[in-house]
Amino acid sequence: MANLVNLDRVSKGYGAVGALLTNVSLGLEDTDRIGVVGLNGAGKSTLLRMLTKQEEPDEGRVTHRRDLRVATLPQTFQLSAEASVRDVVLGTAWLDEGFGAEHEWAGDAGVRAVLDGLGMPHLGLDQPVGPMSGGERRRVALAALLIRTSDLLILDEPTNHLDVAGVNWLAAHLLKRRGALIVVTHDRWFLDEVCTATWEVADQTVRAYEGGYAAWTLARAERERVAAATEARRQNLLRKEIAWLRRGPPARTSKPQFRIDAANALIADVPPARDSVSLTRLATSRLGKQVYDLENVTLHAGPKTILDDVTWRIGPGDRIALLGANGAGKTTLLRLLAGITSPTSGTFRRGQTVKAAFLSQELHELPGHLRLLEAVEEVARRVQLGDRELSASQLAEVFGFTDRRLWTPVSDLSGGERRRLQLLRLLAGEPNLLLLDEPTNDLDTDTLASLEDLLDTWPGTLIVASHDRYLVERVTDTAYGLLGDGAITHLVGGIDEYLQRIGSVQTATISSTTSTKTAAAPSSTLSAADARAGKKELGKLERTVARLEQKSAQLHEQLAANATDYAKISELDAQLKAVQAEMAEAEEAWLELADKLGDA
Repeated sequence: MANLVNLDRVSKGYGAVGALLTNVSLGLEDTDRIGVVGLNGAGKSTLLRMLTKQEEPDEGRVTHRRDLRVATLPQTFQLSAEASVRDVVLGTAWLDEGFGAEHEWAGDAGVRAVLDGLGMPHLGLDQPVGPMSGGERRRVALAALLIRTSDLLILDEPTNHLDVAGVNWLAAHLLKRRGALIVVTHDRWFLDEVCTATWEVADQTVRAYEGGYAAWTLARAERERVAAATEARRQNLLRKEIAWLRRGPPARTSKPQFRIDAANALIADVPPARDSVSLTRLATSRLGKQVYDLENVTLHAGPKTILDDVTWRIGPGDRIALLGANGAGKTTLLRLLAGITSPTSGTFRRGQTVKAAFLSQELHELPGHLRLLEAVEEVARRVQLGDRELSASQLAEVFGFTDRRLWTPVSDLSGGERRRLQLLRLLAGEPNLLLLDEPTNDLDTDTLASLEDLLDTWPGTLIVASHDRYLVERVTDTAYGLLGDGAITHLVGGIDEYLQRIGSVQTATISSTTSTKTAAAPSSTLSAADARAGKKELGKLERTVARLEQKSAQLHEQLAANATDYAKISELDAQLKAVQAEMAEAEEAWLELADKLGDA
């Protein structure tokens, strides 16, 4: 079957920026679910515009299959202020006539289900979109795409403005959808859950990898290990990232043993997991015993009650995730903790040694008249972060500002760069308590990994409100939820418990195994005897693969030793191909059996 879209030796650049893509060739099949990653400014949006033929390449050509229907959610768009929600979602106020709503979603009830899934149960279908916030308009436009039939769906940052439950619902919806998908997002959990392949846009080219974010990270680290010219700093960061993937939630570690062994060999000398005891001891020495005490506190945001007679204590070294729907009051609570607002009633005490830094969602005024390095040095020239002392330029490098960008005027920085600079200046002040409100906004995956690397060993109290499940699971230890009942609920089970409590688990719990399939297969129930036999067979297959890997290594050594004997090389090469084919068959059998046992 012909590809939906083909890029044939495509090149594209702009006068002020220079070449972004050079001699790129790609193909997209009708069952592909592609995640696009890369640094800000690498050319991701340019690639999308060429895939949709919104822009023509400077060289090469882009071809579409005849009658291809492409639906796109760009980062910026215009909706008529007079149009209602129903007009946008069901009418033609957003898309051309050629896109009909799928039968399942064609009526008001279907639209209501999609809007509820995207976190807007309060939205009336006759409500005009003009007075809505930018985030609400974006979710309405996304709903219009989701209810329609298209051969190729392209989403640019679809998880922006969605809470944890909304991201979970969208992932479940896309996994059930037919047709090809291309998504650009910095949400690494979403990439792992939805995508079967990853395109990395870097160095004026596009590299394709099988699997989602975790698989891409492993393959990328291996590529950089082989190419010995890679910087040691980035290599160590990638290896630490993979180490966390191995220590992380079970969904990310349900891999064949031979794959795990390969990953372990790659990351044999990575740093250990976060030493919470040592960090708490350091935090106590910096903060004392008291951080925050809330006693019988009531807190309002306008007429809405956020907290109702709540008692809550936060201690030194606590690493807390705040979870809740959009509008639940997470920002209001963080503003209280930052000392910006006061409670309606009750007692709020802050420890005398607490030095808090609050990263809000807004971009506060930055010194536009200064250059980037000067803006950091205005706060501090040298910074002590845990056991590391960094100069202002070294700290800037951690956040992706290379030597060339250090002297860029702050007024010339992009929105994402301003966000990074805002966080950088906060850390340069050496706080002992961080309050972070959606810190992942506008950050690419490399910068997020660097940020998490810093926060992972940061000896202070950390409170994060974020819909980025990956960041929450990596840098925090406990979770609390604002569930709309005026209380702060301790969620022992973290995000999974939060999703269960808000009732979305029945539509959004998807295992990593099912996320690699276009449609989930019906589960079957195995007897205890069958399960035992299956596990025994798994062990047998693992031993078979290990034996074949050893034989493959021996054949490679023999090939090297007989490099000048062409007859011997031909014989050994035939043996090697036979071993590799047998190994691939054994690995496939392992995966199928592991899938069956996992479903049971």
